[in-house]
Amino acid sequence: MTTRVSLQLTEYKKSLIKRDLEMGIVMTVFRQKVERLTVQVIMETRQVAWTRTADKNDGVLDLFEIREIRPGRNSKDFERFRDGKDKHDENTCFTIFYGSQFVLNTISLGGKCVWEGAEYVRFSYSEPSIVHLPLLFQEIGARKDVLNFEQFHKFYNILMFDQKDVSQNFTESWANDLNQVRELMTTFIDDTMRKTNDPEFTVSEFLSFLFSKENSIWDEKYSEMCNLDMNNPLSHYWINSSHNTYLTGDQLRSESSTEAYIRCLRLGCRCVELDCWEGPGEPIIYHGWTRTTKIKFEDVVKAINDHAFVTSEYPVVLSIEEHCPIEQQRQMARIFREVFQDKLLMEPVELMAEQLPSPTQLKGKIILKVRASPDGTMGVVVGGNNVKNWRWNKHYCVISDDTLYYSPVLHTSEPWFHGRMSEGRQTAERLLQEFCAESGGRDGTFLVRESDTFVTDFTLSFWRSGRVQHCRIRSGSEGGHTFYFLTDNLHFPSVYSLIQHYREMPLRCHDFDLRLTEAVPRPNPHLLEGWFYSNLSRGEAEDYLLRIPRDGAFLIRQREEGDSYAITFRGEGKVKHCRIQKDGSMYVLGTTTEFESLVELVNYFRKKPLYRKIKLRYPVTLELVSRFSTVRERDWERREAEKRGWERDIMGMRGGQREGEREKGAWKGDYGGKLQLFFPANFVEEVSNNIKAESQDQVGRVISILHGVTILLVWGQSVNDFNTSPSTTVRCGRLSPLSIALIKLSLPIINHAPTVNYCYKEIRSFVENKIPAKNKTPDFLKYNHKSLSRIYPKGQRVDSSNYDPYPLWACGCHMVALNFQTADKYTQLNSALFSLNGRTGYVLQPEMMRSDSYDPHLEKRKVKFTLTVRVIAARHLPKLGRSIASPFVETELCGHTEDNKFKTVVYRDNGLNPVWKAPPEPVTFPVHEPELTFLRFVVNEEDMFSDPNFLAQATFPVKGIRSGYRSVPLKNGFNESIELASLLVYIDVQQVEKAEEELYSSSNQLRRRQAELNNELFLYDTHTSLQRSAPPQLRDDLMREFSTNETQLQKIQDTCKQKIKEKKINNSKFYS
Repeated sequence: MTTRVSLQLTEYKKSLIKRDLEMGIVMTVFRQKVERLTVQVIMETRQVAWTRTADKNDGVLDLFEIREIRPGRNSKDFERFRDGKDKHDENTCFTIFYGSQFVLNTISLGGKCVWEGAEYVRFSYSEPSIVHLPLLFQEIGARKDVLNFEQFHKFYNILMFDQKDVSQNFTESWANDLNQVRELMTTFIDDTMRKTNDPEFTVSEFLSFLFSKENSIWDEKYSEMCNLDMNNPLSHYWINSSHNTYLTGDQLRSESSTEAYIRCLRLGCRCVELDCWEGPGEPIIYHGWTRTTKIKFEDVVKAINDHAFVTSEYPVVLSIEEHCPIEQQRQMARIFREVFQDKLLMEPVELMAEQLPSPTQLKGKIILKVRASPDGTMGVVVGGNNVKNWRWNKHYCVISDDTLYYSPVLHTSEPWFHGRMSEGRQTAERLLQEFCAESGGRDGTFLVRESDTFVTDFTLSFWRSGRVQHCRIRSGSEGGHTFYFLTDNLHFPSVYSLIQHYREMPLRCHDFDLRLTEAVPRPNPHLLEGWFYSNLSRGEAEDYLLRIPRDGAFLIRQREEGDSYAITFRGEGKVKHCRIQKDGSMYVLGTTTEFESLVELVNYFRKKPLYRKIKLRYPVTLELVSRFSTVRERDWERREAEKRGWERDIMGMRGGQREGEREKGAWKGDYGGKLQLFFPANFVEEVSNNIKAESQDQVGRVISILHGVTILLVWGQSVNDFNTSPSTTVRCGRLSPLSIALIKLSLPIINHAPTVNYCYKEIRSFVENKIPAKNKTPDFLKYNHKSLSRIYPKGQRVDSSNYDPYPLWACGCHMVALNFQTADKYTQLNSALFSLNGRTGYVLQPEMMRSDSYDPHLEKRKVKFTLTVRVIAARHLPKLGRSIASPFVETELCGHTEDNKFKTVVYRDNGLNPVWKAPPEPVTFPVHEPELTFLRFVVNEEDMFSDPNFLAQATFPVKGIRSGYRSVPLKNGFNESIELASLLVYIDVQQVEKAEEELYSSSNQLRRRQAELNNELFLYDTHTSLQRSAPPQLRDDLMREFSTNETQLQKIQDTCKQKIKEKKINNSKFYS
């Protein structure tokens, strides 16, 4: 629990407040209604109670369930009665948040004195007496049921160290020091008269020690933060991350709440998600297109600001999914700046860095991470104040090299746009009829074409009630901006936005009411591409390519044969040809490479080499050919030589010219790594003067994160490599009407598998079922060594269930986002992992994972430790209802392991102090990778229907587990402690030698083979019961192999037990 405590309170003042709370203080309680009640802390039962009369409590809460005491009027209880008669000053109010579920209960209180008294609502308390457990230790004690400190020292060493390999990772230094043993024993003696220099333990006191936190299974040194471990790049850490943080339940109808953000941040989460949508006058947060409730964006930002660094001082990442118009984006930018102020990371940490900054460098900072938005709206812009009143629309854009070109048309890339058709109306009707005949004729099937009659207009042709209808899309102009419309009262900035609107909203007229549904695709989309020529000879194609002195220039032409094409391109200074044959509906390049269209073929070889290392880069259009019509290849070589000599002659001019000024046919500028040099004017193309100013203005207003990395907020179709894919279509907003801007992309945030071309600035997001395949694991690991990755649940998890994070952690994924509101096995594994390193939310990945030789799939074959577990007893287990619990315990090893679960018998009607009889053999688990393996205890209750019901759990990383007879403090589903509840277990951790590792490997192989034989025998018996004439020879062979394997398996197990026994004997000799 964390509270804001005034350091100016004196001890005397504190004692007065404590006395008053124990006596009872009349306060105003804000719950279902506002009442004046007596609030009292009852120390005997460790409870807070509120009463109307002295003989009856109206309500109580347990002190150990308190999660937060929040000062001020910061809860819904106060907002509900804001206009009431009871007016309390901000300093006299506070709210208690308590409970064991994700959504906490609240009680809001107002008094006459300042709120500092709230810090005494939760008092420290001592452990109560432990119930008797019949463990005998008279063999060590001088008297019955009593141990003095020397006897306890001897007994403890036998219990703990005689059972295990000698390893510093699993021992306590105090056990070898008699003075420290004496001091520890004194703390567990109930009778003060027996607290002497020669203390003695009774059985009850010894059991108090066994069940105490001092004897915990968990070594607390692993919970401490190591400052040296916080100086690595961010890409070396697992980062505690949440998905859809605002939700308190399922993904469809649950409540969105700012308290969900507070809960996650206080649970140690360092990456939270904000789904931002357009709201009434201000942005809101909710799960779009669902019935989840909506909350104000500003309230969420304020809650994050107040609670971001309560649990951890290390950076918080806000993963923003943005769906707002530009006006509300400006509001978001203003709110970010005003609320976060200096916490918001706006400047580079290191200007010349070659890797991501460390958590220490980013301490106390809030980082904005913007991901692609599916609806095509612009991301948030934060920096800079010079925001013009521009009109923002969706536009078509092209990426070439490192620049992004915007142009004012978007619909031309859509499959439903067919351009200008010959015999337009008749052709459109034929295409719709053929398509509907194949697909079933769904009303609303449509296509768009250029109008036959009006040059600037378009025609919408759609299918309704078994026939084709046509509708004119008119165009108009206002204030220099073109708009499009079907009806006079509803205008759109583009044809694309008009079609998108009527795909979501019905198109109404007096005859019908329908939405546009399926789009009729273009029959030959390559006909609209500039690089396609339907009537071009081989010689003309070569002539065109010789004019373009660039490797990667290309065109596709139709050959004289009807279903045959050829791609002509430049590679290594030569012109190459390759035939493309049409086989049915497929286009075949060479003999085996098939594509559904020529457009798909071109897009593929823009990303992959077509010839040696040459990719398709420059489409040879008629416009490009005309630009180079006066430059032939032989002339180009001559002029290149002239240029080199000419440059040498004018180098002396560089100091005396103004920037951008042309002098004697020379331009001063930057190109190819040469800065502020003069270049021949015939090799320089003048670009519009307003581009630079607009470009700088835009870059000044984008978000800077990490090392001053700049995000250009691009969305829509994912792009494989922004820096190498020319002419790739994405959707964007433009800077100003009818202008072309060039913006450099320095941090694309994309959703796809990594390629070999990546840098540390990239952040890539993957849905859980779209991560790179198993054969790509080494490449994925290399990417994660350098750059960040985030994984999130698939959309089908509408119940907010979670996926297994372990395989993703093993691949080095950093932000494995889970639904924190669901208390399941996987959030408990997540909590166990991030209990390391002081609960900072950042855990340094093991050094072996950062080596190039690491392969998580190979780790499954190596057994490094064995872990023996036996559940002995439990105490004070929680109960679900009024009945007495009938508990049983499941023990599970989570990680690279098989056969990893064991279940005790059900102990009937005893949740107070159940004791489980020892099994004939304790359970032994093979541990393949202790750095990333977890030991999990789950306590369930068996109800009257023999169904299990969750009671408590405890999950620990194996590397921090201590051997011996240990206490397991139990926790609820959200990994919060349950007062008094614990297990007593026996733990034995043994390091496996090389010979033993081979034995365990053989044992695992035999077990798998036995399972296969069992299945074969079962199938054989089923088969023979149907066909009794089957020969018995097969069954005899299977039974013979099964029996032989059982004998070998028993020998291996006996050998392993003998080796463990020898280790114990050697260790016993060492301690004696």
